[in-house]
Amino acid sequence: MKAALALAASSLIAAAPAGNADLVVKLDNLRNAKGLVRLCLTANPAHFPDCKDDPAARTASVDAAKSGSVRFEGLSPGRYAISAIHDENGNGKLDTMAMMPREGFGFSRNPVIRFGPPKFGAAQFVLEAGANEQLVKIRYML
Repeated sequence: MKAALALAASSLIAAAPAGNADLVVKLDNLRNAKGLVRLCLTANPAHFPDCKDDPAARTASVDAAKSGSVRFEGLSPGRYAISAIHDENGNGKLDTMAMMPREGFGFSRNPVIRFGPPKFGAAQFVLEAGANEQLVKIRYML
């Protein structure tokens, strides 16, 4: 009987959720208050940095004039990466000129940018149960 109760209790503990995580993304270095800041949060390397066709991705768009931080709530702990663009003209995409971004962009962990966006691994961070924070510095090439 004791063995059966111990087994039942251990299976209940194993089935209990690990706890939700909340994430505050602080944005730094916006050059102006025009347009929107668009963020993409994904745990899937195949859908980084644009989150396109990722049903599990979380996105947010905030007014650049009020974009000191963005909050994502109720996330599962795990490995994630963030991409952000300062969509100054509000057209829903990162505008380029001669393949150079004309608008601001940024990533979690602020990796070095060479040719094109960083790989998921360079921007990934571990999200733990409870409160978490990431600072994303927006960069401008033109």
